Amino acid sequence: MTKNRLEAFSDGVLAIIITIMVLELRTPHEATWQALSQSLPTLLSYLLSFVYIGIYWNNHHHMMQLVSSVNGAVLWANLHLLFWLSLVPFSTRWMDETSYAQVPVVVYGINLLCPAIAYFILQRTLIRLQGKSGALAEALGRDWKGKLSPEIYLLGIGAALLGIPALALVSYSVVALIWLVPDRRTERYLARHDPSSSAPPDA
Repeated sequence: MTKNRLEAFSDGVLAIIITIMVLELRTPHEATWQALSQSLPTLLSYLLSFVYIGIYWNNHHHMMQLVSSVNGAVLWANLHLLFWLSLVPFSTRWMDETSYAQVPVVVYGINLLCPAIAYFILQRTLIRLQGKSGALAEALGRDWKGKLSPEIYLLGIGAALLGIPALALVSYSVVALIWLVPDRRTERYLARHDPSSSAPPDA
C-alpha cells in the first residue's frame, strides 16, 4: 500500500486545522493600540498552537521520507494522531475565552500530550512494519526529544492542577522550543544512504 494518499490526507487535515484557528481570531473592536494589546493573549495562544501544528507537520513530513509503504495499522495510527490535533482549535479557544482558567489550561495540556503519545504510536507502528533494522528505526536513534516531551507536558498539567497556569504555559512553550529547533536526523540519514546526495552536479 503506497503512502501517497496518507500524506495528502494528513497535509489537508493539518491545513484545515490551521485555517480554523485563523478564522477564530477576533479582531479588536476599536482601531487603537490599546485594543490591539488587549488581543495579545489571543494572538499568543494562536501562535503557540500554530507552532505546534507546524512542528507536527514538519516532523510528519520528515518521517514519511523514510517510509516506502504503509498498511492498515499505520492508517489508523495516523488517523489517531490527526484526531487529537483536530481538537487543538477547540482547546485553544476555550483556554483563551476563559482567560487561562485552571481547567481549560489542564485540558489544553492534555490536548498537547495526547498527540505526542499518538505520534509515538505512529512511529512504533511504522517501525514494526519496517523492522528494527529499517530506515526509520536507524534514523530515530535514542529519540531523547520524544522521551522528554511527555514528562514536560505532565509537569505543566500538574502545575495547572496546582493552580499555577502560568507555569503550565511556560512548560508547554518549552516543549515547543525544543522541537522548534530543526530535527535533522532524517536529513542526516538520507544524506548517508542516498547515493545521489554525494554525486557531482550535472554539467
